[in-house]
Amino acid sequence: MASKNLLSETLQGLKMSKKGKIKFDPYWAERGEHILEGYKGDLGLSPNCAGVMDRLSSRPLKKSSFLCSSSGGCSPDSSAGSVSDINTINTTFSAATPLKNKRRHLASPLSCKAVSDEMNSETPEADVSKVSSPVSLPAISLLSSKAMQTAGCIDRIEKKHQEKAKSALRLRQEKLVVAVADAASEQLKRFEELMELKQKQEDQSMRDMRDRETKESMVRYEKLKEEQRHRMKNLNLSQKVAEPEQQQLWEAELERQTQVDGRERLQNLHTIQVEILQLNQLLRPSSQTKTDLPPTSISSYSTRGNQLCSQVSVVVRKTAEGQFPSVEDMTMAEQALHEMRALIQLMQEEVVKAHEWKKEEQEQEEKCRKMAALQAQQDVQKKAAQSAQQKAMKKGLQNTAEDSTLKWYKELQQTAAQCAQAIEQLSTTKDAQTKKLKQELQKAATIPVSQISSNSGSQLREIFDKIDKLLSGGAVVSGGKSVSVSQHPQGLDFVSYKLAEKFVKQGEEEVASHHEAAFPIAVVASGIWELHPRVGDLILACLHKKCPYAVPHYPPMKDGTPVEEYQKILGYRVGESGVEDQDSFLKRMSGMIRLYAAIIQMRWPYISKQGSLPHGLNHGWRWLAQMLNMEPLADITATLLLDFLEVCGNALMKQYQGQFFKLMLYLKEEYLPRIEAVTSSGQMGSVSRLQEFLETALQNQQISPPKGQLSSRFWRT
Repeated sequence: MASKNLLSETLQGLKMSKKGKIKFDPYWAERGEHILEGYKGDLGLSPNCAGVMDRLSSRPLKKSSFLCSSSGGCSPDSSAGSVSDINTINTTFSAATPLKNKRRHLASPLSCKAVSDEMNSETPEADVSKVSSPVSLPAISLLSSKAMQTAGCIDRIEKKHQEKAKSALRLRQEKLVVAVADAASEQLKRFEELMELKQKQEDQSMRDMRDRETKESMVRYEKLKEEQRHRMKNLNLSQKVAEPEQQQLWEAELERQTQVDGRERLQNLHTIQVEILQLNQLLRPSSQTKTDLPPTSISSYSTRGNQLCSQVSVVVRKTAEGQFPSVEDMTMAEQALHEMRALIQLMQEEVVKAHEWKKEEQEQEEKCRKMAALQAQQDVQKKAAQSAQQKAMKKGLQNTAEDSTLKWYKELQQTAAQCAQAIEQLSTTKDAQTKKLKQELQKAATIPVSQISSNSGSQLREIFDKIDKLLSGGAVVSGGKSVSVSQHPQGLDFVSYKLAEKFVKQGEEEVASHHEAAFPIAVVASGIWELHPRVGDLILACLHKKCPYAVPHYPPMKDGTPVEEYQKILGYRVGESGVEDQDSFLKRMSGMIRLYAAIIQMRWPYISKQGSLPHGLNHGWRWLAQMLNMEPLADITATLLLDFLEVCGNALMKQYQGQFFKLMLYLKEEYLPRIEAVTSSGQMGSVSRLQEFLETALQNQQISPPKGQLSSRFWRT
């Protein structure tokens, strides 16, 4: 019975201790962890363990089952409590300690003291100072291996219950989430229903409000209608009573209004009279009208003005007798005023016409004077030209080209005129279909020439092939449409003529602005010339017509030829604003001479024909020699010689070598002074540049290749 009480007290003491409150993990053994792995505090026994330990101290050490269980069993002969037993206990405690390095000793100082007293009572002669010391006493293991196994089973069961609880908790949470979502959805539906109900209520309230307002409006309308009927009834009654008085008031008001209108008409009449008198003053003869208008016109205008003034005066005299002007009187006065204004305007227009006629007459007289002066100047120039020609004949120079050159020039012009006459029907057609064909042919001929540039040799070859195909009768695409010269009997002549005009125009505009552009244009023109000689003749004819200095030819002025017409023959542009200035003229002539100088030395590289060019360097030598055999012209000769030599000088030097430099020496020493003699001081710029060019060429015995000349590398691009 005593042992049961002791066991009960022991269990109660352990239960109340901190260790008794520890929750064990049933899987600690499987993971290889210590049983106290999850405990973080200090372990100790509860105060109830003191009584238990006191009772244990009176019993032999072997009776302490909790000590024996810790040491793995006690020997029956150990009642004497030898030191070896105590050492065995120490060894057991030491072996139990490494199972958890981070935990403190389990035994409290009280329990350690009990054990020490028991040891002293059993073995008083043994030295147990180390065991009894609270500092060196190891922790006491209170459970046996069976108890520990039981605790593990309990922990495993608790773990299972915990897992079940967690599963139940998760399931409950999921159900709770679903329930919350359903509740939220249901609440959202209720909210939408509530909002819809509110909207319906608001709509209903608005309808009710409109209905109320309509009813109120109808009530107000009925009231106003009733009031209006009552007011009209009273008004009718009052009118019947006050009708005589109203008649008198109405007559008085009418009289007053008549007086107001009469005074207003009288005031307007006075205004009209004043304006007519002022306008009549303008009809009186003045210094300007006397000079611009004939006396009969002035007299008629003055008489009619006096008549109109008399008409208005008659009306005004009526008002002096105390009468107001009537409506008919005002109408007559206004008509008189309008007629007076028209009379003034008519007289002013006649004055303006007379002034313009007088101005035209003066301009005509001035023009006649200018023409007389110009004719006198032409006579002087003609005499000077004849004198210069006589002097030139004496000195060996001439003013006109050689007969053979002039014959060749006239033949080319005749060819161009025949071609222009042949295509006149196509050029001036009124038929819509033929006119459309003419435009397409012209685009097919001129657009490729406009696209000529020095960008790449392949692009230049495509342009050449397109022009050659068009002239050969093939179909080419222009503006998205296929066109061919065979579509019209005059198609080939038309394309050839327009092509020649376009080449010359490119020299006149493009080459004049960009000198390097002469070579790609010239090489295409030269190739077309070689394959289609008729186009080459037309190019020369158009060039000679716009620039007669390319022949070279100085057209003489014939008797009776107007100055403007003669300037056109010389190459000047003459428009409504007059003759173009000298700088613009020289720029255009320079562009065309540069194009001509490039054509005579260029050859299309993809033609298999052999032999000389149809218009080669021999024509360039002829042009230069012919220029030096003619009297120089101020500013023109020096400019064109310099342009020609800059473009073609290198090629002529390679072709004629020593003969060329002899010609350059003659140009410098003999011909250049003649140019200086006919050039004024303000036009010496081109002469100075020509002199510098000649000096450099003769000093170095070399002329540099022109800028922009096409190299063999260009044709590989």
